[in-house]
Amino acid sequence: MNEQDPLAQLRDIHLPDMGGIWPPAPGWWLLAMLCAVGLVAAVILWRRQRRHTAWRREARRLMADLEARASKTPDWFSELNALLKRVARRSHPGQNPQAMSGEQWIAFLLATAPSNRIASRPVVEAMVISTWQPNPTANPHQALDFATLWLEAQL
Repeated sequence: MNEQDPLAQLRDIHLPDMGGIWPPAPGWWLLAMLCAVGLVAAVILWRRQRRHTAWRREARRLMADLEARASKTPDWFSELNALLKRVARRSHPGQNPQAMSGEQWIAFLLATAPSNRIASRPVVEAMVISTWQPNPTANPHQALDFATLWLEAQL
């Protein structure tokens, strides 16, 4: 090696050591915090929505249960009317449908039915009256058809 040659005294270029992936840069911490807050907010909103619509799922479940055990008994028609009144109380709270009975309840059901109210009148009358008759005259399947149509319009 020549002491007089200044180029001989230079060393090769050394790159700095790579810093590992930990700890992350502040931007990554901020992004992680935003994602965590967003996830918590989404879960809270989802749970609130589920709680708010629980009565709709319960009404559909009860309707399916009534459909599975359809019978021509006053108790069955009473359960069907009770389900319709619970849904009416939630979907029309200002009209106080839980206190209605007889002709007033029939008129309410027909007024809030989606369509074809004239053709539905005999079915609705028979469905409501069959609650108090020892031998109901209403056809449970026709009553279920109307009730399902009415429920879906309210839900």
